[in-house]
Amino acid sequence: MLDNLKILFHQGKQYIPDVTTAGVPGIFRGRPVISTENIPEAEWTALCPTGALSASPAGIDLGKCTFCGECARIFPGKIRFTADYKMAVNERDKLVIREADDPVLQLNPERIRKEISSFFSGSLKLRQVSAGGDNSCEMELNACGNVNFDMGRFGIEFVASPRHADGIVITGPITENMAKPLQICYDAIPEPKIIILAGTDAISGGIFADSPAINRSFLERYTVDLYIPGNPIHPLSFINGVLELIRKRK
Repeated sequence: MLDNLKILFHQGKQYIPDVTTAGVPGIFRGRPVISTENIPEAEWTALCPTGALSASPAGIDLGKCTFCGECARIFPGKIRFTADYKMAVNERDKLVIREADDPVLQLNPERIRKEISSFFSGSLKLRQVSAGGDNSCEMELNACGNVNFDMGRFGIEFVASPRHADGIVITGPITENMAKPLQICYDAIPEPKIIILAGTDAISGGIFADSPAINRSFLERYTVDLYIPGNPIHPLSFINGVLELIRKRK
């Protein structure tokens, strides 16, 4: 009974009628806000093992951030993590948040290819590729289709074959062993097709960024349509980001 009450306290009601306005209860860390409080810059930048924290001015790169919350614990007056899960963007530099900014992270409509809304606004089939992931983002992507989030109500679903897909969702830092299978999977998807990077590892390599065991050359050859930060990503971050990408625009 106590365990069930604990889950209810942290997660709230299970079914989400409106995923675009739902709140996230519990200990979720979303979009951070950085104040102008003066702190030792050397201590600030040395905190993060992935190099997500920068100085002059102070900033945090959500594409590198593991959302561990250590910076907020050490400097609670400098940075705090909000419950805003709408963090998807289609421009990599928009994931860098500077001090004194309180940005609403949104997609740049000018960067969205016209064929995306033309072909995929009513139905989008995605092939998920775990390119060396640790199964955390993969589990959250699986949760997108459960009865709580019910991503399928929007016509967005994961499929088993890339030949039935409209694009790929990449998780993991892209290891050397997965570089060729990822390319084969992408080549099998018919045009037009989209690329989504889900999670810190996929966006920047995360804690594995400097490892000789990864090969991210795939991302140098193609344009990424959507970046969704998180470690792991939240299902609401993913669903809202994809909906923003494919929705019809005037």
